[in-house]
Amino acid sequence: MTASVARVTTISVRSDTSFDDAVKAGVERASQTLRHVSGAWVKEQKVELTDGKVTSYHVVLEVTFVLDD
Repeated sequence: MTASVARVTTISVRSDTSFDDAVKAGVERASQTLRHVSGAWVKEQKVELTDGKVTSYHVVLEVTFVLDD
């Protein structure tokens, strides 16, 4: 039986558009640096406000990637 080993790393992403945009940007950026990205978990979401209006969206992602043999 062959086992695979994965690692999880935490990244923080900010978007001026939406939470969805922040998640997509984070996963795309992580995939440029890390090989074998297999998933991501949204650990935290928050917004930044100016004068009572949302100005940016922040997410903290736990990104999972499988280690090379």
